[in-house]
Amino acid sequence: MHVQDTHWQSAAVSGSGSASAESNGRAGAARSAPLRVDAQRNLEHVLRAAREVFGELGYGAPMEDVARRARVGVGTVYRRFPSKDVLVRRIAEEETSRLTDQARTALGQEEEPWSALSRFLRTSVASGAGRLLPPQVLRVGVEESGVLDDPAQTSDERVPQQRVAPGIRLVDGGPGTEAELDDSGASELLEVVGQLVDRARAAGELRGDVTVADVLLVIATAAPSLPDPTQQAAASSRLLDILLEGLRSRPL
Repeated sequence: MHVQDTHWQSAAVSGSGSASAESNGRAGAARSAPLRVDAQRNLEHVLRAAREVFGELGYGAPMEDVARRARVGVGTVYRRFPSKDVLVRRIAEEETSRLTDQARTALGQEEEPWSALSRFLRTSVASGAGRLLPPQVLRVGVEESGVLDDPAQTSDERVPQQRVAPGIRLVDGGPGTEAELDDSGASELLEVVGQLVDRARAAGELRGDVTVADVLLVIATAAPSLPDPTQQAAASSRLLDILLEGLRSRPL
């Protein structure tokens, strides 16, 4: 913006006036720098507020709630995110990426399959990612997991097959709130979590009927939103312990 201003000023004057215009241009640039800092700070406030509000109320929460939590005008939010869909997509993709990184870390640093899976679940639940897990990731996992229907197979052999569908969409159920979720990011999450599931199942430590969708559902279920942080952490830990026991394979 200040480049255009300097050009306009240079065209309007000549000689010593050109030097004056350049000086004014530099002064204008200096004055605009704090505005850029403020804009970045506002963006950080809005993103932090959006994570908190959506984590507490779900992706159906209105933009006005995000603005109030960020202590900015709703117009400031819309200047950065022209629609709620854009903000929802930003938060959902960031959380999907964070979950993928946590799954990769567990996969790379834990040799024991069950330890890797449980570490991923504990880390994800502790970070609160479950409250911001894109709901369509769960929905796709359920819809794309099919049970083999060959009558010749026993019930133990009917293991859900993992599939990842293209064209994943994030829908929160609210009016006019539908956003494309980055396909590659969601597919990557499902793939990495699928490796954790496959390893634990192959080691005989995970129930044979547990799917990737079930594991992601555990993350979402074990992350309740409670007003007291200490109570919330204790409740999450207790609930996750119970859910992990439900996932483990038991000898016949």
